[in-house]
Amino acid sequence: MRGESVHFLSRESLFKDLCILYFLLDRDMIAMAINNRDVFKMPRMAKAEYDRLVEDQYICRIAFKGGLYPHIAPFLYVFDGRYMYFLSSNYGRKVQYFRDNPLVTVEIEHYSPDLTHFSFVSLPGRLVELVDDEKKRAVRERFVGLIKSRSLSPNVMSALGHSPEEPVDALLQGGKNTVWKLTEVRVEEIMGLRGDGWRGQEDKTN
Repeated sequence: MRGESVHFLSRESLFKDLCILYFLLDRDMIAMAINNRDVFKMPRMAKAEYDRLVEDQYICRIAFKGGLYPHIAPFLYVFDGRYMYFLSSNYGRKVQYFRDNPLVTVEIEHYSPDLTHFSFVSLPGRLVELVDDEKKRAVRERFVGLIKSRSLSPNVMSALGHSPEEPVDALLQGGKNTVWKLTEVRVEEIMGLRGDGWRGQEDKTN
């Protein structure tokens, strides 16, 4: 009989503990809901907005899975209205990381010097290497056109595996870099956020 009483008391104690735990969890959930309600969330960009951001810019960051840590590298890119293309110099850890796992996230951003206007978009996808000579040539021509139309410094050639002393048209020869294409980008996975007042190409403050 004494053993049964002890068993009953232990169950009663457990029940009380569970009630207290439930109360604490419920209270924390309420507090989180209140805090989330007070947090200002940046407005998301519509598809037309982040499409324009991709078209307007030409520098991005690519996040690779990497080894122990993720690896992030800046890249020049061109956009043909549907796909983004990159010229990867044929050296560095990014080359091995691409071979190990071509799944990446590409991040593009724009901001005015005082951050009155800012926006960024993240595009998860898969990098593939172009092997067709005609397609590679077309992409290289886009890069030559980008550098010339934007009046970029010759120093940009050093990021593409070439000496800054080489002419821009040297990019057409290939051999010192590889053409990558971003594929398998799903609209539902794209995250584009902006600060109020971002106006895309109309913003002349940067």
